[in-house]
Amino acid sequence: MQLPLPPAELKRLLIENGLVEPVRFDDLLAAAERKNQSIFDVLVSEKVVEEDYLQNLVAAALGVPRIDFASQTVNANTVRLLPETSARERQVVLFGREADGTYDAAMINPADLETIAFLSQRLGAKVKPFLASQEDLDRGFSVYGYELGKDFKELIEENVRQSLASQAKGAKEEANDLPIVAIVDNILSYALASRASDIHIEILEEATFIRYRVDGILYEVMSLPKEVHPAIVARIKLLAGLKIDEHYEPQDGRFRHEVGTQVIDVRVSVIPTYYGEKAEMRLLESTQKPLSLEELGMSPENAKILNANLRKAYGMIVACGPTGSGKTTTLYALMNILNKPEVNITTIEDPIEYNMRYVNQTQINERAGITFAGGLRALLRQDPNIIMVGEIRDAETAEISVQAALTGHLLLSSLHTNDAPTAIPRMFDLKVPPFLVGSVLNLVIAQRLVRRICQSCIYSYEADQGALATVAAELKALGVADGSSRAPRRLYRGKGCSACGGTGYRGRLGIYELLEVTDAVKQTLTEEHFDLDRLRGAARQGGMKTMFEDGLLKIELAQTTLEEVLRVIRE
Repeated sequence: MQLPLPPAELKRLLIENGLVEPVRFDDLLAAAERKNQSIFDVLVSEKVVEEDYLQNLVAAALGVPRIDFASQTVNANTVRLLPETSARERQVVLFGREADGTYDAAMINPADLETIAFLSQRLGAKVKPFLASQEDLDRGFSVYGYELGKDFKELIEENVRQSLASQAKGAKEEANDLPIVAIVDNILSYALASRASDIHIEILEEATFIRYRVDGILYEVMSLPKEVHPAIVARIKLLAGLKIDEHYEPQDGRFRHEVGTQVIDVRVSVIPTYYGEKAEMRLLESTQKPLSLEELGMSPENAKILNANLRKAYGMIVACGPTGSGKTTTLYALMNILNKPEVNITTIEDPIEYNMRYVNQTQINERAGITFAGGLRALLRQDPNIIMVGEIRDAETAEISVQAALTGHLLLSSLHTNDAPTAIPRMFDLKVPPFLVGSVLNLVIAQRLVRRICQSCIYSYEADQGALATVAAELKALGVADGSSRAPRRLYRGKGCSACGGTGYRGRLGIYELLEVTDAVKQTLTEEHFDLDRLRGAARQGGMKTMFEDGLLKIELAQTTLEEVLRVIRE
C-alpha cells in the first residue's frame, strides 16, 4: 500500500511518537526500495508499528477521518456513481452522502487534491475524503463485481448468439471472431471481480461448463452451448502462444491480461479429454507482493520458531501439504525475509509464479535439459547462499539438495505430505539416509488454507454440544489428549453479503504445524526400527502444535469457522 505522506514526513511522525530510531527507519526504507515494496508494508511486517495504529497516525497527521468498511455500510448506488475504471485508476470509492449533499470518498491518498477536484466537478457537489486501507478499497470495489455478476450471463449469452450466427471459418479466424473475443474477455473480467484464482472451461456431452475457484472452492458459473467450445479454446490458445491446430497433446503457456488498471498473468493448461479439450487458467497478479508471516496467518509463536530457523547459516526448511495448500506462497514469504544485499538467492521452479527483485529465478525446461536435479547442479556453481527448490520430487533431487544443505547453504523446498512428521519417512523413501536427515533438516512446515470469515457480515454464536464433541473427538484422534487444547466456547460465521458474494467468506489464511528437528527428534530417526508415533511424541514434547490446534486458535480469534478447519484437515 502507498502512503499519502512522503518518507521524510513519515519518518518524522514515527520518531516523534517514539516508534522508531532514525537509523532503523533509514535501513527499512532502503530495504523497501530494494524489494520494490511500500515502506508501509515493511514497517508493518517488521513489527515496527501495527497497521491500524499507523493508519490512525497518518489520518491524524492529514486531518482527515478514517474509514473501515468492515463496520461501515457501503451504499452500492453511490459507489456506482463513479465508473469502476476511474475508481481503480484513482484508488477511490464513493461510499455515502451526508445530509448537506457532500459525498464521502474513501481514498488511499486523501491529500490527492486533483482527484478530489475531479470528483467534485463530476458529481457537482463537495467531496469529503477519508483515509482507507487497500483492503477497505478492495471491499468497495467488490460492489462493482457484484453488479457485473448480474449482467455477466446476459453479456455472454448475447455474444454466444452472435458467435453461432457468425460465418467465421477456420480455427484462427474463429479465435479472432469478435463475439468469441468478447466471451473470453468477459470470463476473465468476471473472474477477477469474483476474486477467482482459477478458471475451468470443461466440455461434456451436452454442453460446456465454466467453473471458478474462489477461496479454494470450485463454483459452477454457467454453461454454454458446446458448439462455441472449440472457438473459446482456440482463443485461449492464441493468447497463450500455443498451437491452435494441436488437439491431442497437452499444452502449457501464459499471457498477460489487463482489466482497467489491473494487470494479471494468466497461466494456461490445455489437455485433451473425452469430448474435447479442457482449458484451465490460473490467475496471478503481476504486481503481487510476497506476504509477511502475519499476513499468511502464522501465529506469533510459530513465527518466532520460523525466524529462528531462518537465521541458521545452513540446513533445510521444507514446506509440506497437498497441491493448493499454499506451500509456494510460504516459500516466497521466506525468501522475501531473507532477501538482503549481502546474500545471493537462487531458485529452480516449475513454474515461476511471481518475479522477485534481486532473486535469480530459473524456470524448469525439460526440453532444454533443465530439470530440478540438473538445474540444482547448475545453481550450485553460481555461488549461492540461499537456494529454493520448488519441489523435491525424486531421489536425485533429494540427494543434491541434502548435499547442498550440508555444505553451507540454506535450502528451502517443498514435499507432498499430509503433515509435518510424515515428511521424515518421505525423505527416507527418497533414499536419504536417516542420519543425514537428522543432520540436515532444520524445520518442517505443514499447512492448509482455510477461508477467512467475511468481516463485513460476521456474527458470533454459542458452540453447541455437537461442535464441542466433534472437536474433542478430533483432538483424541490426533493424539492430543493432554488437555493442552480445547474447543472454543464461542464460534463465528459470516451471514453472506455483497462483499463476499453471499458465501460468508472473503480471502484465505493458513493453519500451520511446525516440527523442529531437535535432539529428541534426531534420536528417533536413527533408531533401528523407525516409529512414526515415537517421532510424533518427540515432536509434541518439543512444543509442536498440530494444524488442527492452530485452526482452533484461528477460530477463537474469529478468523475462520470450525467447518472450514474440519474441511481442510479431513481432505
